[in-house]
Parts: sequence; structure tokens; C-alpha cells
Amino acid sequence: MLVPILKQGDYLIASIQSELSDADLLKLRDDLVRRVSEFRSRGVIVDVTVLDVMDSFATRTLRSMAHMVMLRGAETVIVGIQPEVAFSMVQLGLRLEGVTTALDLEEGLSLLDHKIKGDNGLG
Repeated sequence: MLVPILKQGDYLIASIQSELSDADLLKLRDDLVRRVSEFRSRGVIVDVTVLDVMDSFATRTLRSMAHMVMLRGAETVIVGIQPEVAFSMVQLGLRLEGVTTALDLEEGLSLLDHKIKGDNGLG
């Protein structure tokens, strides 16, 4: 399943539209890391609102994607983790160490603006 990746100013927004296979998650990770370089993006938002389950592979892949994007000079925010998914993740000991999360897209954009513009003294 193809995940649309939209360019919004200095940011990339990937909105997951349906459950993804492991191969789809790896493709999303690779596409985002490549596009950060291609568009010289400063931030990435991954919207996982539609996901009912985040297993260990999905969690590891999102975490590694955020770390790869960071190494390319951009920030990542994961948005839209549903309450039931968060509960299950905690129960299973799955963590997104070092990854910023936000309630929704609006909050994610605000966080990126604050992190990027605030860190550079522009905000």
C-alpha cells in the first residue's frame, strides 16, 4: 500500500491511510529518508491515526525512521496514536524512545515549528 507523502513548506507529512504490511513500513521509512534529502526538509510528521495496532516491528521501524531522519538533519513527530494503541504498547513494553509524539496533525505542526524555529532563534 502506497503512503502519500505531502510536502508542506519545510515539512513532509506522511499520512498512513490503512494497515501496512512490514514491507510497506520499510518502504515508507526508505521513502521518507530519501525525500528528506531530496527536498531538504526540516521536519517530518507521520500520522498513524488509522492504525489499530502497533506491533514490535512497526514500533521499531518508526523509531529507526525517526533516528535516520534526525541523522539527515530533520525532526520527526509521530501523531495520532489512538488511546487503545498506546495502552497496548505500554502493556507490551513497546517504546518510541527518542521520538516526539503529538495528539494530532495540528499539534505536530506546532511542535515542529517550535523545535525548528525556536532552536534557530527565528521564532
